[in-house]
Amino acid sequence: MKTKMSQLTKFIKEARNRGYDDLQIKEILMKHSWPVDEIENGFSKLKPKYKFKNKVSIFLDTDLLKIIEKRAKKNLFAIPEQIEDILRRSCIRTKNMKAESEKLDDMLITLFSRKKRK
Repeated sequence: MKTKMSQLTKFIKEARNRGYDDLQIKEILMKHSWPVDEIENGFSKLKPKYKFKNKVSIFLDTDLLKIIEKRAKKNLFAIPEQIEDILRRSCIRTKNMKAESEKLDDMLITLFSRKKRK
C-alpha cells in the first residue's frame, strides 16, 4: 500500500510531465482538500522544476497590456520577455541614478546642474 506522501509526489511528477506549472498543481491540490503543509512537503521532496525560486503574477490594465504587446512585437519578444526586459532596465536605471546622486553633496546642485540627464 502506497503512503499518502508517495501518492502526492507521484501526482506532482505526473502533472509536471503533462505541462502543468507548480503553482497550478498546488491550486489543484488545495481545491481537493490537501493540507498546505503536506503539499509544500511533497514539493520539497522533489527537485524544483525551474531554476527560478520565485514566481510573480501581475494583473495589467487592458490598455497597458496593448502597449506592452506592441513594444514586444517591435522588439521580437514574447510578452513575458518584454516585461522582464522593462523591469531589468528599470533596475539598472535606478542603480545608475543612485550612483550619480551619491556623487553630489547637495540636492540643489543636482536640480540646477547643467549636466545632461538621460
